[in-house]
Amino acid sequence: MKQNINRRNFLQRTAALGGGALLSQLPAVAAMPAAKAGFKLVVLATDWGFPGTRDALCKKAREAGYDGIEVWWPGSVEAQNEIFDAVEKYGLEVGFLASGGSNEFNAHAKSFEATLLAATGNKRKKPLYVNCHSGRDYYTEEQNGKLIDITTKVSKSSGIPIYHETHRARMMFAAHICRRFIETKPDLRLTLDISHWCNVHESFLGDQAETVALALQRVGHIHARIGHPEGPQVNDPRAPEWEHAVKAHFAWWDEVAKMKRAKGEVMTVLTEFGPADYMPTLPYTRQPLADQWGINVHMKDLLKARYGA
Repeated sequence: MKQNINRRNFLQRTAALGGGALLSQLPAVAAMPAAKAGFKLVVLATDWGFPGTRDALCKKAREAGYDGIEVWWPGSVEAQNEIFDAVEKYGLEVGFLASGGSNEFNAHAKSFEATLLAATGNKRKKPLYVNCHSGRDYYTEEQNGKLIDITTKVSKSSGIPIYHETHRARMMFAAHICRRFIETKPDLRLTLDISHWCNVHESFLGDQAETVALALQRVGHIHARIGHPEGPQVNDPRAPEWEHAVKAHFAWWDEVAKMKRAKGEVMTVLTEFGPADYMPTLPYTRQPLADQWGINVHMKDLLKARYGA
């Protein structure tokens, strides 16, 4: 017999299954090293899919218990001031996203460097980091390597960490490609969004454990989204059918947390479950299957409970 499910009740039920109940589904944490002075967990909110103003985003993020926001570095002074005014008003940190503005390499490299210089050299507020959607998957290894060299130069001159995200369509789109840069670029630092690699390699990367271990040693920042072999985002990590995926991702993040605690470094994490169409939707209506903001807050709570000093 066909069973009709009330969507509102479904969303309420899945939300109720989250929180503390899911903590038992996470992998057991091996004894973490005592946190050296300097360690701090900073969890940031994404503006991806948020419909309101920067002020509204920061207000909601602060009320939800976030420590900051991550947004794209904007080109206009007006948009920059809107961000800085909002984070200062609500006492939040900020991390910026950056990329090149052209598919042609030389133009891409030029605009990429200009964006990095503007974001790191602004006079309003020092960002925690700049996270790069670096290069293209079809650029040559030499070309993408030049972009890494640009970030190394700007990071050293500004004192601000600059990271390259493990993201589809970018230079770090696959584990084995990233490994080549790890082996040749000693200053390379990564933003780990390993959900993309699960999708690209159609696996939880058990056959590339050595490469993943090398990558984890270079991680400066994490994008905390749960992926799976057939996609970069599960529909709702609170649902029990995704327990294995959740455990796999937390096991990777645990290793980063151990290193950060042992070194006394700041650990920055962005909760980055996205809106439709990253969020699976119902056919015809395109209604999201779950609440994006609620999932991200749920992830924030898990991260703070697990890694907070």
